[in-house]
Amino acid sequence: MLYAQVHLTLPAWVHDAVDASRSYDSDDDKVALAIDLSRRNVEARSGGPFGAAVFGPDDRIVAVGVNRVLPHSCSVAHAETMAYMLAQQRTQRARLNRDADDMPVGPYVLATSSQPCCQCYGATVWAGIDRLLIGARAEDVEALTPFDEGPLPADWAGELERRGIAVVRDIQRNAAREVLRAYGESEGGKY
Repeated sequence: MLYAQVHLTLPAWVHDAVDASRSYDSDDDKVALAIDLSRRNVEARSGGPFGAAVFGPDDRIVAVGVNRVLPHSCSVAHAETMAYMLAQQRTQRARLNRDADDMPVGPYVLATSSQPCCQCYGATVWAGIDRLLIGARAEDVEALTPFDEGPLPADWAGELERRGIAVVRDIQRNAAREVLRAYGESEGGKY
């Protein structure tokens, strides 16, 4: 029998961990939330050490995501893609920053605990965000965990900026690295 649907979920603890009514006014606040989600995901053993959040024009959460690859046996269930898919479902727009008439709305921001891998980079190109805020770098992920982040264009940040996506790196990088380190040192990072 062929499967005809995919069912991906965030862990139940997310509902208690996220204040959707709060305004996250600074880039630091936005990335701190993504890092907190990544830390909680490791502590709950509910997925890998990655967290992400999509914020709308009012600096409030549209959706969040954490890595759910192993719990769902789904290689695309990364924190960024989970956040994008949930935000797109909530707004009913495949491109978050464009309305049904292809008029700009936004800005929309993705904050992520670590630099997007090659898969999440591609999703970022098409998701319709205006700014990408990043904690740890890809080299941190590869040095501290067993993950391979895959190939990216040499000037990946420049490619995003040429497409209208501003990139801000190294926001709370040390805090993000600590989550990666804890995961990499835990039972081989198998959750």
